[in-house]
Amino acid sequence: MFKIVDRLEEYICSIIFLVMTIIGFANVLVRYLSNYSFASTQEILLNGFLLLTVFGAAIAARRGEHLAVSLLADLLPTAMQPFMRWFALLLSVALLALSAWYCAEMVMNQRASGSVSPGLQVPSWYYSLALPLGFLLIALRLVQSAFASRKAAHHV
Repeated sequence: MFKIVDRLEEYICSIIFLVMTIIGFANVLVRYLSNYSFASTQEILLNGFLLLTVFGAAIAARRGEHLAVSLLADLLPTAMQPFMRWFALLLSVALLALSAWYCAEMVMNQRASGSVSPGLQVPSWYYSLALPLGFLLIALRLVQSAFASRKAAHHV
């Protein structure tokens, strides 16, 4: 059970990518054979890429491979660098929590307004529903990675 939870975003990305590949291939096949295309595929693929980006960032954060600018921390004395890294982690988590909160607000606004997507005419909030979870997952994985690297540094 913990192995599945620990790699949750990898499973999510795999499913999204598989669905996107099937839909994109079906659209190309139909367009090639009949000169028509599915109008909604662009909408689905665009939202799929958005979700892949968010959950892919969670994978990178879990592995400690997220993009980090450490110029300021590197310029500080060695004794101050860990404090700067923890401060950067705190700011990152705060930014991701705010992003999750604003995305949750967006989902509630989309639901309350009844807005629908242009291609499929499904409620817009369906596409946005996973974004707050994705941002919270990135924050969780950043913290998890920071503590794992701290633990590894103490064992060396």
